[in-house]
Amino acid sequence: MPPKVKFQKEEIVSAAVEITREKGIDALTARELASKLGVSTRPIFTYFNTMDELKNEVYTFAKNLYRDYIEQGLKAPVPNLGVGQQYLRFAKAEPELYKLLYLNNTVGESGGAMEALKMSQELVRGSIMEKYKMDADTADKYFRDLWLVAYSFTTLIVTGECPYTDEEISNIFIEFSLSIVKAYKEIPGLTEGKFDKDRIFNELVNK
Repeated sequence: MPPKVKFQKEEIVSAAVEITREKGIDALTARELASKLGVSTRPIFTYFNTMDELKNEVYTFAKNLYRDYIEQGLKAPVPNLGVGQQYLRFAKAEPELYKLLYLNNTVGESGGAMEALKMSQELVRGSIMEKYKMDADTADKYFRDLWLVAYSFTTLIVTGECPYTDEEISNIFIEFSLSIVKAYKEIPGLTEGKFDKDRIFNELVNK
């Protein structure tokens, strides 16, 4: 009669998430997980045919956690700014899960940075359109531009190379936000790429 399995599937996934949070997804091996659980590798493969299946569970956990952060940001007085702040908070609080989702996405068939942008964009589009009196296409481009700034900061954060304080990051976001809104409002054809770049630049530098 086979030995009784000591751990439930949820407990194995939870331990796998802890290892990933502490050491990164590459450290999640059957041996490492068995050591953490204090058992042989047999219970792990009672529920999962391969370690890749288990890593997919960790990936799903990380993705759902990220969505929770973003949904919390949507409750802020200015939802699109709240989403940006939560994006940064997720990177600070969960650097290894952030890397798994958006820097070294080797798990899952979909995902990555562009999926994060698309998901966040869809969530905040209505808020931006109402707040800044923009059409959907302009709102998407405005958020894209700010998100690229946020992605730069989160990459610096999770790699331990961010020299900026929270206040400095906030000020940089404000500078970019004001600049982008002003440019989109005052330069006809900018969002479509149909404007006289040389003339605009000459006018600005000669002021």
